[in-house]
Amino acid sequence: MEGRNSTRKLIEIAKTIRSKNAGVDKITFDIIFRDRADYDLVRDSRALTRETVAALYGIDGDRISDFVEFDPAFAIKFTLYRVRPSGSPGDPDIFGAQQYAPLMDVEIPLSGKTIVQTIAARDTDPCR
Repeated sequence: MEGRNSTRKLIEIAKTIRSKNAGVDKITFDIIFRDRADYDLVRDSRALTRETVAALYGIDGDRISDFVEFDPAFAIKFTLYRVRPSGSPGDPDIFGAQQYAPLMDVEIPLSGKTIVQTIAARDTDPCR
């Protein structure tokens, strides 16, 4: 039986985790889930946000051009500005296809509410 603070790695929950070029100056990342339950679990955990992605990749938040939780597709997508254009001297990954690896080991809480959810629930006016 799983304990209250049990976690699973994102790679065990997501159907697809990938990265690829988005033009010469950006890399886009897609995390796609099989069903609504898995998507909701990860989205609601707040384990993947602009802030957590910036910390995971060791970058400033302004390098993230877009961050989208796309409910109809059960997907989370974000795009980073490259340090140098794709294919330029010193570019370690011309296709941007090898940049998703750090996402695989992100720990996702399986139970309990996040701090954000707890505060939101406490501050919700039940009379609305």
